[in-house]
Amino acid sequence: MNSTTLTLLVGLMAGIAAALLVLGSGDMTVLSVLLSAFATLPVLIAGLGWSNLAGAVAVVVASLVVSVVLSPLAALMIAATTFVPAAWIAHLSNLARPAEELGGPQGQMAWFPLSDIMLHLCGLVCVSLVILGVVIGYGEDVVQEIVERLFTILAEQNPEFQPDDDYRTDMISFMTRILPALQAMMWVTILFVAWYLASAIVRASGKSKRPADSIPASLRMSRLSLLIFGAGLALSFIGGVIGLIGSTISGAFAGGFMLAGLAMLHHRTMGHAWRFMALWSTYAAIIILFPLPLLVLLLAGLFDTARTSPLSPPGSNSKDQSE
Repeated sequence: MNSTTLTLLVGLMAGIAAALLVLGSGDMTVLSVLLSAFATLPVLIAGLGWSNLAGAVAVVVASLVVSVVLSPLAALMIAATTFVPAAWIAHLSNLARPAEELGGPQGQMAWFPLSDIMLHLCGLVCVSLVILGVVIGYGEDVVQEIVERLFTILAEQNPEFQPDDDYRTDMISFMTRILPALQAMMWVTILFVAWYLASAIVRASGKSKRPADSIPASLRMSRLSLLIFGAGLALSFIGGVIGLIGSTISGAFAGGFMLAGLAMLHHRTMGHAWRFMALWSTYAAIIILFPLPLLVLLLAGLFDTARTSPLSPPGSNSKDQSE
């Protein structure tokens, strides 16, 4: 079996696996969100471990399967939000050029910076969610159904909970504005975690082209990301479609800055005896006190945009790089 045939076969298998994970997600539950997130893994693994061709074939096959089983519209939405971003991130991760072209040491490769990968990831999430919003006609009519379900659940738990019409209207308006930001933030986090897991799997299999990134040292957002986040935040205060797009942009890049703040915490606690307690307390606080700890991490990531990472010595794949 030649390399091209193997690449096509890998892409075919990855596409089928990705489609099955999406089709198995079913209704909107925690399990369905996890299955949709895991659907990026086969595409990422194909792209990271084999080639852009394998990733592209995986995207096409997965989209075709979803189109046949569900509908072309569903395939378009899932491809835009899941398959295509995964393939593009894999492509960027494998980009490299000789380090001497950038003024670095000879005989080494300079890989596409993680900060730029994050910039693309956040941008892809923004574009894909805007496309999704246009396709489904996102607005108060869509959110009203979500709010009514929420009120039904709350009423079942507490029969005394009987919101009046004004409260319902205010809640629908608020949720319409905040949901794009929350969804974008969540999807940036999911895609980054999927990229991290796929990179580890490909590296363990010996197929990885890119050396292990020192995530705590190199995960940061660029100054351009800071400008885009500020612009999105400003647009979010405008009404109508522009405000919804601004909310999506600010949410996506806020997710990137939160991840950067978390990476900074990992980096600053390295080598300290209290590292485990600090990290454990932070993750516990995120779960229990959401969203206050995320706001702190967001501010940390915003103030850390100027941080630069020293080049790791050649062949230094210490345990710190995988943390």
